Amino acid sequence: MKFLAVLLAAGMLAFLGAVICIIASVPLAASPARALPGGADNASAASGAAASQGPQRSLSALHGAGGSAGPPALPGAPAASAHPLPPVPLFSRFLCTPLAAACPSGAEQGDAAPSEREELLLLQSTAEQLRQTALQQEARIRADQDTIRELTGKLGRCESGLPRGLQDAGPRRDTMADGPWDSPALILELEDAVRALRDRIDRIEQELPARVNFSAAPAPAPVVPTALHSEMDELEGQLLAKVLALEKERVALGHSSQQQRQEVAKELDALQDRVAELERGSSAYSPPDAFKLSIPIRNNYMYARVRKALPELYAFSVCMWLRSRSGGTGQGTPFSYSVPGQANEIVLLEAGHDPMELLINDKVAQLPLSLKDNGWHHICLSWTTRDGLWSAYQDGELQGSGENLAAWHPIKPHGILILGQEQDTLGGRFDATQAFVGDIAQFNLWDHILTPAQVLGIANCTGPLLGNVIPWEDKLVEAFGGATKAAFDVCKGWARAKA
Repeated sequence: MKFLAVLLAAGMLAFLGAVICIIASVPLAASPARALPGGADNASAASGAAASQGPQRSLSALHGAGGSAGPPALPGAPAASAHPLPPVPLFSRFLCTPLAAACPSGAEQGDAAPSEREELLLLQSTAEQLRQTALQQEARIRADQDTIRELTGKLGRCESGLPRGLQDAGPRRDTMADGPWDSPALILELEDAVRALRDRIDRIEQELPARVNFSAAPAPAPVVPTALHSEMDELEGQLLAKVLALEKERVALGHSSQQQRQEVAKELDALQDRVAELERGSSAYSPPDAFKLSIPIRNNYMYARVRKALPELYAFSVCMWLRSRSGGTGQGTPFSYSVPGQANEIVLLEAGHDPMELLINDKVAQLPLSLKDNGWHHICLSWTTRDGLWSAYQDGELQGSGENLAAWHPIKPHGILILGQEQDTLGGRFDATQAFVGDIAQFNLWDHILTPAQVLGIANCTGPLLGNVIPWEDKLVEAFGGATKAAFDVCKGWARAKA
């Protein structure tokens, strides 16, 4: 293997010599001088001869002493002859194949410009051939460099020592000499050869860029920095956009988390209130405003007004606790709702010995309800404008239902709701014979129809509800004419009565 490395180094030196030989042995043969025209004087002939010899000397200088275009002119001899001399062949001191070429002559003034162009084209062609040759040699040198590196690596592994199994196999013989493979003298000689080869390779690698730059055309300016900057700008823009998107997501998450915290806080407050109610040990429901409205005698000036306007209703449910003190006669009007242009928009009325009636837009439906025992009873009425369907509950049980009660008539908004009196005009003209005598509690109004289960839960105090349109609250009920409000929990009283 070391022998192959030495042979390869010798081949490299020979190859470099061949390259130098090709460069130095480009022949440029001088064109013979042409005969001057007969009318030319001696001065013009001398100048023509000098012009023809000038390029020959300049080109032959590339070839050294052996590259002369012809013998020097003798004194007194004519500058040019009618019969041109044959071109003298060129010889190089290297064993190289010459390139046949001839330099144009500039003897005649008329042919001066074409000759110069031919010479220029010849020089360009020669330079192109040299450039192509240099490029081919460069590729070959690089291939040889790779081979040399590979061999150098293998040689280094050989120098580091053979495996123990191979060392114990016995002495080896060198194929280049008769001595043993591990001879100290041979190893030192190979080391010197490898070191010299490495030095040559380093010198070739240092000289190679200069040669390539000399022979090749100038390379364009690198565009890597520009492309790199544009890519960096693009990445920076993407990073900034990502940061902005993350910031927006963080703000959105902050808002959503704050809203969720508020909702959780509301739910916790509701649960705490429920836990507090359970801790008090009350099995019955205690509304936030446990009070009753009392009208002790029949007259036309005691009543209560609900201080909240109703919206337009297409259905409703109204529930209340009532205790009549009429003494067996009609209990009067527990509530009435009047709007401009219609005094009897919604009325619950029992006059004299007539049955209880529900009026909607002056349309009447008789209710199978009875409150003549002077006890507390839970009354619940529901109605929808669709087909005028209605239902009547007493103490949680359905007592009757019907249809065509003011069908497709919506309840008008912004009226006046009165407890205890019947309105003949908007908010007034009460009739004492139609007044309610007794107690009213837990009056609630919804904008939809309650289910029978909900009505039963309200009646037995197991599933109480507050009206979503009008809840029973002390601040919403204003008493007039001697009607009074007193604290009263109807569910506790009902539970004691049941017990």
